[in-house]
Amino acid sequence: MTSMVGSIVEDNREQEKPIDREKTCPLLLRVFCSTGRHHPLNEYARGNTPANELQIYTWLDATLKELTSLVKEVNVDARKKGTFFDFAIVYPDPRTPVYRMRDIGATCAGRKGMDDGVTLALKRFQIGDFLDISISPPRGGGGGPMGMGGGGGPMRNRMRPY
Repeated sequence: MTSMVGSIVEDNREQEKPIDREKTCPLLLRVFCSTGRHHPLNEYARGNTPANELQIYTWLDATLKELTSLVKEVNVDARKKGTFFDFAIVYPDPRTPVYRMRDIGATCAGRKGMDDGVTLALKRFQIGDFLDISISPPRGGGGGPMGMGGGGGPMRNRMRPY
């Protein structure tokens, strides 16, 4: 039993190694945001994806809070304090020709939370997976669709609406 615990600790240490962002090429993270819910999995079927794609160039050590900030840069309505961001990874099922969704955490604009420091690597994100974000406006803060605006990101991550 102790050898199993030791190997788990080793695996976590491997995933927590810092990435040198100056020397490591970023990955293309394909993000799909919707208001109040995640996209239905059938929108990812047969090589299709939802229409509202946001492309972010980042690294596997990107935190959910960092990704929240990047989404807020291009989505004006998501900047309101108290807006919730619920993150899920959408990935192909290796046994069947369908996609699966796995929740990985949530953040809140303007507030600290338990999942702020969670990284893509810690949640076993693999290059080629999608990120689906359900954005919920603050209670009593109105609603309506949250559109994607233009704009680029800071040098630590580069993003562009697709």
